[in-house]
Amino acid sequence: MLPIRWMPPESIMYRKFTTESDVWSFGVILWEIFTYGKQPWFQLANNEVIECITQGRVLERPRVCPKEIYDMMLGCWQREPQQRLNIKDIQKMLFTMMKAAPVYLDILG
Repeated sequence: MLPIRWMPPESIMYRKFTTESDVWSFGVILWEIFTYGKQPWFQLANNEVIECITQGRVLERPRVCPKEIYDMMLGCWQREPQQRLNIKDIQKMLFTMMKAAPVYLDILG
């Protein structure tokens, strides 16, 4: 069994695992955090997940996710591995966000 819900297209189709595929998975982990632990593609069966990912669909923006974080997720989920954010850029982005004024989320609404 492979964790296909966290895998990019090249890992699903060609079993290719790289630092770029790790970045894809990191984007999925961010999505999990902002959905309070929902399983990615929770409403779909594994074969449907494979179809969605290989067709270029991505997970929707969680309701409580700031735009900057979702943009980072989208940067992690670029179809072409070389177009994805690299981990150093992600680190810089997160550090910048951490230093910025806090944004409070309405988690009850």
